[in-house]
Amino acid sequence: MWCIPPTASAEFVYHMEDVLDVYHRPSDPQHPVVCLDEATKQLIGEVREPLPARPGEVERCDCEYVRNGTATLFVAVDPVAGWREVTVTDHRCRTDWAHFVKELLDGRYRDVDTVTLVMDQLNTHSPASFYEAFDPAEAKRLTDKLEIHHTPKHGSWLNIAEIELSALSRQCLDRRIADTEILKREVETWKAGRNDAKTRVRWRFTTANARIKLHRLYPSIKP
Repeated sequence: MWCIPPTASAEFVYHMEDVLDVYHRPSDPQHPVVCLDEATKQLIGEVREPLPARPGEVERCDCEYVRNGTATLFVAVDPVAGWREVTVTDHRCRTDWAHFVKELLDGRYRDVDTVTLVMDQLNTHSPASFYEAFDPAEAKRLTDKLEIHHTPKHGSWLNIAEIELSALSRQCLDRRIADTEILKREVETWKAGRNDAKTRVRWRFTTANARIKLHRLYPSIKP
């Protein structure tokens, strides 16, 4: 669902146009664009075993359930390459985010010059998070390899990783999952299928489109 601010906002249109320009850069393997997001998944266990599906009947679950806490899913998407990474953790804090990004930089992107990150303005999404997770030399090494762009507040629809999380929720997480081990297995299987298919995102909305369709968000300039 699109979330649009109710009134004109220079702050919104600045970040929107910045991200749209990033999406329409020429593809460069040495400077990939990677979109990041995260979500919380409630872990739900069964009180009674569900009745299995039968011909003409879907699986039936009891209305009672037990809450087994929550898990966090960190998602990174390379929309041009059709590649994504999903990591399940017990927490969502600055150091969790920093370790997730480090794994990307030292793994798939270890030989590239710069990684452009697109993400929302959550307070953990900051270069400062690396200095809470690693020693200063390591933190500096990681931040020097990043170019960071933030989507505007009320602009989650501009984050391609949000699209990927929506697909993950609909295709994999739309049922009760009792614990993190099951969640990790399910997510890993889903991710492998998407990566094998090289499912890409072709972003078509441009700054020129925004200036027409979202013109009311642009401040009026008085002569």
